[in-house]
Amino acid sequence: MSLPVHVVPSLTGASAGAEVTVDGDEAHHAVAVRRLRVGESVVLTDGAGQSVVGSVSSTGKRVFSVTVESVSSDPAPTPSFTVVQALPKGDRGELAVEVLTEIGVATIVPWAASRSVAVWKGERAEKSLARWRSTAREAAKQARRSWFPSVAPLAVTADVTALVSAADVAVVLHEEASSPLGAVNLPDAGEVLVVVGPEGGLSPEEVAGFEAAGAVTVRLGAEVLRTSTAGLAAVSALLSRTSRWS
Repeated sequence: MSLPVHVVPSLTGASAGAEVTVDGDEAHHAVAVRRLRVGESVVLTDGAGQSVVGSVSSTGKRVFSVTVESVSSDPAPTPSFTVVQALPKGDRGELAVEVLTEIGVATIVPWAASRSVAVWKGERAEKSLARWRSTAREAAKQARRSWFPSVAPLAVTADVTALVSAADVAVVLHEEASSPLGAVNLPDAGEVLVVVGPEGGLSPEEVAGFEAAGAVTVRLGAEVLRTSTAGLAAVSALLSRTSRWS
């Protein structure tokens, strides 16, 4: 049975025999909801490659402590994957974030594409971004990731174009593209960026701008996937060609 995973701000200096304290909402959920008990083994991670395994030494209302038994430090997975996700309708954005986190994406960028049906403005934008970030955090714990993904602030098309220019490899999923995803040459290291358009599709101006910035426009197959699952399919196909999944 896999040990439960909890997140702490930092594990700097953690060593066998040391005690690490977990407090706040993370501790409240563990103690009050999951009924964490003294003596139970858990994993703590800082989401930046550092993890410890230990046993619970004490619990409180919104706090618990763990005596460290072992420490591990994992390098960041490479190549890293960034997905620019056009805003989907309803709760499909959280679905996209969840599955992208589960397969190991490093960065998720919400994008207000010209044909996006969903709109993030004002208070709604803040709440929606918070939900995406919370979803990523919980999915990373469930997937037992030692490196948690970051969810960037809402991007506009000019921001995405800049990301395309900076990436080592950038691909844009487009149902009208002639090149298959399998034709993309992948680097052994660096950043691979995948742009996923909205339900209404990419505009010609967006496609032209991304291609001018260095992106390769590709298709997944004959089928047209939902925007909330296209990123999962594309990144999975690309990961299968890297050392990360071989």
